[in-house]
Amino acid sequence: MRLEYIGLSELSGSLIVLEGVSGVSFDEMAEITLDSGERRYGRVILIDGDRVVLQVFEGTRGISLENASTHFVGKPVDIALSKEMLGRVFDGAGRPIDGLGELFPDERRNINGSAINPVSRQYPRSCIYTGVSAIDGPATLIRGQKLPIFSGSGMKHNELAAQIVRQAKVADQDGDFAIVFAAMGVKNDTAGFFRRSFAEAGALQRVVMFLNLASDPIIERILTPRCALTAAEYLAFTHGYHVLVIMTDMTSYCEALREFSSSKGEIPSRKGFPAYLYSDLASLYERAGMIRGRAGSVTQVPILTMPNDDITHPIPDLTGYITEGQIVLDRELEQKGLYPPVNILSSLSRLMKDGIGEGYTREDHPALSNQLFASYSKVQDARSLASVIGEDELSELDKQYLPFGRAFEERFVGQGLLENRTLDQTLDLGWKLLTLLPRSELDRVDAKTIEARYVEDAWKSVLQPGQA
Repeated sequence: MRLEYIGLSELSGSLIVLEGVSGVSFDEMAEITLDSGERRYGRVILIDGDRVVLQVFEGTRGISLENASTHFVGKPVDIALSKEMLGRVFDGAGRPIDGLGELFPDERRNINGSAINPVSRQYPRSCIYTGVSAIDGPATLIRGQKLPIFSGSGMKHNELAAQIVRQAKVADQDGDFAIVFAAMGVKNDTAGFFRRSFAEAGALQRVVMFLNLASDPIIERILTPRCALTAAEYLAFTHGYHVLVIMTDMTSYCEALREFSSSKGEIPSRKGFPAYLYSDLASLYERAGMIRGRAGSVTQVPILTMPNDDITHPIPDLTGYITEGQIVLDRELEQKGLYPPVNILSSLSRLMKDGIGEGYTREDHPALSNQLFASYSKVQDARSLASVIGEDELSELDKQYLPFGRAFEERFVGQGLLENRTLDQTLDLGWKLLTLLPRSELDRVDAKTIEARYVEDAWKSVLQPGQA
């Protein structure tokens, strides 16, 4: 028997209110049929006795208070899943938008997922190579990790996201690799850039794309990361793929959540965001990981733009508490023309120490990473001192750090949009850079490793004529 409720009590923005409703549950899906026969879909967001509030995905324009018919389907929002998702493009609610027809599902799953049992979690170890030296060398992405990228408005985080999608890979013997890409609140030209970039690089066949445009309803924006993570979990833990999930821009998601919360009349917290922003973000980020006894893994790289470049803003602040490090893009480096403008000293991968070195990447990787970080931090000290007393008054040692700093930024951090460096290339470049400093300054590397890797004047071999 199909039970339908005729008429509505209230209409407010994208919300509709029904009274006299029984037997429904929170997050349950509903079909709303208009006078014209058009069907729209919504979900239950509030239950107060027999009073139910629904958020309508497509908006409430044209819905009649007297004649609208509402049917509750008895299940939450779900998504169709199949290996055929690879190479397909979906909207934010998981509906195909690539013109290739509907997906024939192997199964359907609730997009809210379920937490991985902590007892079943496997500790993340081996890494995912991005081909970007500023990530692979000093802030390595570990499989099963959640490592966000903190950017600023107008910076090249979209280009970096596209480059990671094109270049990311796991070691050949470690199984199949797939990428789930979710874009939230992006403009049409940005969505077109991502699709073209992946197609031209031949990477589209291993990517599942979820695109939520700026003109799409905010309720769909709230569903987008959940649809993406459900697809990732299916590919990882049902079919054994190592899945990298890239979500951009989480700030758009959080602002949609703020608008959604405000429309429900909830009391706001910091900067107008709901008090449950932390737990909501945690419900997304904690879906990354590996499960003992299962072949696959889910690794997350959420990208967020910091309003006014403020890293203490609630969105990056709470994200930093939940995730295992961050890659920070620096506006000053961007203004110098560097790409990617990664601030090495502010970036950190907390799980890196357990997934690099002998047996994982290369035996000299941990020591080299520590040495580059320590040496670059001394560059900042030398630059600060030079700004006060002048470069000519610096000690001879400090004067040696300044060209090291310039070379490190221009050659190690900076690389081409289409340049894909292997890990060996990244590490070898790091060692060549260190030859700009006296051997006595390499205090984070043991003597045996220095003897094996440090080659006097190696940097001169990679300088162009006239640059020495």
